[in-house]
Amino acid sequence: MNPWIFVALFFVVGLIIPVGAITMAWLMSPKKPNPIKQTTYECGIETYGESWVQFKAQYYIFALVFLVFDVEVVFLFPWAVKLGALGLFAVIEGIIFILTRAYIGHARHAERRRMARCRPCGIEFRLE
Repeated sequence: MNPWIFVALFFVVGLIIPVGAITMAWLMSPKKPNPIKQTTYECGIETYGESWVQFKAQYYIFALVFLVFDVEVVFLFPWAVKLGALGLFAVIEGIIFILTRAYIGHARHAERRRMARCRPCGIEFRLE
């Protein structure tokens, strides 16, 4: 038997389950909208004024930083699992990897801080 059949079966089941769940929810959901159901609901408190607020970009930057470190963990986890069997060379290699990533991140951040942008024309220039 071809081992790729299991991979294809995994993908087919992985597509059928979410599509089926979304389709069933759409078919079984009540479809009687009224003005009360269409209002914004947050934590049981009636909204007043405009419901739309603009969030600071810092929340999104925090999420992106989390994502970057999460991806780094994907690379470091196999190394950490086999650390005992790999020896001193692997420890030094891992330390160099971590320090290199930290240096690149710091250099990029420092470069962005040295750049400034003219608001009216959008031209970037260096702050020296």
